[in-house]
Amino acid sequence: MAQPDDMFGDDDYPAYTMGRAAEITGASQDFLRRLDEAKLITPSRSSGGHRRYSRHQLRLAARAREMVDQGTALEAACRIILLEDQLEEALRHNQNNQR
Repeated sequence: MAQPDDMFGDDDYPAYTMGRAAEITGASQDFLRRLDEAKLITPSRSSGGHRRYSRHQLRLAARAREMVDQGTALEAACRIILLEDQLEEALRHNQNNQR
């Protein structure tokens, strides 16, 4: 079983509340909800139904906020970020298979 310290070191562990995620990314809670609606990030839910975000999701949200702040439409920003994330994952997978 994973220890709490191990979980917080996991990039995909949903460690952050919506309020903390908004604070870290510099985005509003409404913006984070919109990213969920746009399917860029799908936060986990606590037993009480509250959204929980991982560090990986926070990086995606921060990138989206940055792009929207620069004038990119939210939907376009989400699509670009999803494609970039998929490409990065595929490259990482190929690199690991070549070892």
